[in-house]
Amino acid sequence: MLIQLNPTGVLDLLSQLEVDLLEQSSTSERYKLFRNCALAVLNVGSHTDSSSEIYNKYEDFDIRLLSRERGIKIELLNPPATAFVDGEIITGIHEHIFSVIRDILFICQKYEKDLSEQKAITHMVFDMLRNAAALQVNSDPSMIVCWGGHSINEVEYKYTKQVGYELGLRGLNICTGCGPGAMKGPMKGATIGHAKQRNTNNRYLGLTEPSIIAAEPPNPIVNELVILPDIEKRLEAFIRTAHAIIIFPGGAGTAEELLYLLGILLHPDNAKQSLPVILTGPKESENYFIELCQFVEMTLGKQALDKFEVIIDNPELVGVKLKSAMANVRDYRKSQGDAYYFNWTLKIANEFQKPFAPTHENMAGLDLHLDQEKQLLAANLRRAFSGIVAGNVKDEGIQAIKQHGRFVISGEPALMKAMDRLLQAFVEQGRMKLPGSKYVPCYEVKA
Repeated sequence: MLIQLNPTGVLDLLSQLEVDLLEQSSTSERYKLFRNCALAVLNVGSHTDSSSEIYNKYEDFDIRLLSRERGIKIELLNPPATAFVDGEIITGIHEHIFSVIRDILFICQKYEKDLSEQKAITHMVFDMLRNAAALQVNSDPSMIVCWGGHSINEVEYKYTKQVGYELGLRGLNICTGCGPGAMKGPMKGATIGHAKQRNTNNRYLGLTEPSIIAAEPPNPIVNELVILPDIEKRLEAFIRTAHAIIIFPGGAGTAEELLYLLGILLHPDNAKQSLPVILTGPKESENYFIELCQFVEMTLGKQALDKFEVIIDNPELVGVKLKSAMANVRDYRKSQGDAYYFNWTLKIANEFQKPFAPTHENMAGLDLHLDQEKQLLAANLRRAFSGIVAGNVKDEGIQAIKQHGRFVISGEPALMKAMDRLLQAFVEQGRMKLPGSKYVPCYEVKA
């Protein structure tokens, strides 16, 4: 099957120089990354979270850029049939394809070299969001970032939709990692809430990264998709665009996000930040939050528990609290002279911005002991969970595990015991892989 598509969004108006640069990029080493991200977007609705399995299934897929005097078109060869209805590509997927071109080929040309300065990294995150029109200048705080697992049960999924519905009724917008599970549920729920209020300016912002986009393909509800280069820049984009954060049940990736967030909020420079954080789920998930809070208290102390609130089985209360909190967020940003659309005053230390490569050597070398500054411990724990995510669902991590065996995570005995207990709970609750998949651990925890 051969399909041609016209451009959408920022790419529907290009100069000839820009078209030439795009063509050069599409034949460069970046092409494989571009092709894989495009395939992931087209493969929405997939019932696997293995990047390798998806890439192997569609080995005959290809994508080409076609230069035209008025811009570019793209040509798809043997794309997944699920992306089409009656021979026409689904509109949301069509838009996402051109988001891939914008972020992977277009913007990334400006940042060929690895960035090291904190200001430069934050600028890149800002620049990518701005170029994607994801920063709305003349709007009050309303963006609720929702984190949670891609592998959650039906009760938890329905709960995320109910929370999204309560947010939508109150005119709040949704930002997620844009994949399935707890990333999709809040968006689906919010669409109903927005529709009932006749809200036509609804926003469903999806932030992803090339290494995980195949395992968690963007759902078509996302009407603003941004593909950040790596997990660190993706996480920074989340918290700088967030006016509040909700964390639903999840696995290693959700633990990574929580540890990243707490490590930043525990920095003394962020003591006065107004960023509401709520952990919530149905009553059936209460034990999950008990275990997670016990791990946080044991590792980061009681002061970390003060940075968030846990609400069990009460979607309406979540909506009420966050709607009310928007006034406080607005007042704080105004008092600091900060933007509503991008939190410039949030201090993010270098250990949270520097990309971590989840190799066997790096995983074995993590500094995991309790006698260190809390934000440093949070950064190292975040890296450990990030490596587990890579071994579970990211192509490079899966290949590394096949070649060299499990990651070995070692450290202080008490800390390792707590980490092993939390990870084992994730495995028993089916949070590491999609339902129906047998989970084989990619890690080994040693004291």
